[in-house]
Amino acid sequence: MSGLLALLDDVAGIAKVAAASVDDVVAAAGKAGAKTAGVIIDDAAVTPKYVQGFAPARELPIIWRIARGSFFNKLILLLPVALLLANFAPWLITPLLMLGGSYLCFEGAEKIFHVLFPHGSKAIDEDMKVVDPGHLEEQKVKGAIKTDFILSAEIMTIALAAIEAPNLWMQAATLAVVGIGVTVAVYGSVALIVKMDDVGLFLANNAPTPVGRGLGRGLVKAMPAVMKTLSIIGTAAMLWVGGSIVIHGLEVLGFGWLGHHIHDWAHAVGHSVSAQWVAAVEWIAKATMDGVFGLAWGFDLIPVAGKLTKKH
Repeated sequence: MSGLLALLDDVAGIAKVAAASVDDVVAAAGKAGAKTAGVIIDDAAVTPKYVQGFAPARELPIIWRIARGSFFNKLILLLPVALLLANFAPWLITPLLMLGGSYLCFEGAEKIFHVLFPHGSKAIDEDMKVVDPGHLEEQKVKGAIKTDFILSAEIMTIALAAIEAPNLWMQAATLAVVGIGVTVAVYGSVALIVKMDDVGLFLANNAPTPVGRGLGRGLVKAMPAVMKTLSIIGTAAMLWVGGSIVIHGLEVLGFGWLGHHIHDWAHAVGHSVSAQWVAAVEWIAKATMDGVFGLAWGFDLIPVAGKLTKKH
């Protein structure tokens, strides 16, 4: 009997350690996830554009396909690579982050270029020739998963840098929690956004009160503007996140001139307003300057990408 009690006591002790480990993982994931807020906003703002123009019945399946690709990106491809880099080649992390940030700058700048010069790119002419909805859906999903891969790499790397885990397994568990939580949050939010017009239509036709029907009509009318605004926010976020990653990477590599000047300029702008607005204005000023740099860097990369594409 005493042996059984001792065994139960040992099991209880192991359970307590396991529970504490789970709590540690969740706490670390929450802290690490908070560090990736900028990239998460970018991801959530960019994704809805990939379902624009499709039949309502295809919206959720497309989002699910992208989300499934995002899970694969984070958990199967990026998590083991991030752990290997962090433990065996940490010096590679900053250059790879800068490469991903440069891609975001290029993507954002290219979108603006297409708006300014709608017939100035062969890629647009090729897109206009696509008439098969199934083929177009495949293109959109592949493009979304490719962009998600870059954003996921930034999320996982930033989260890894914020994790203070005592061993490799804790790092892996925390990164997995971050990856799953971020993906569910982003694509759950996207699903709600893109189906909001259907919710509005249902309310407009079936709500039992005039207020409910009016709310439904308002949602239907507002959603085109909301989607356009999200597209603009997504492009701006790409430039901001990409620019800030490249600038921070330059600082880490010993080229801190630009980052220090941006910090000083943002500090000066922030302290030119009332005390209660200092932090907000300083953040907006820095984000704006990071975004302007991202746009300039992205425009510089457009011809480079064009030459690389021609070679292939």
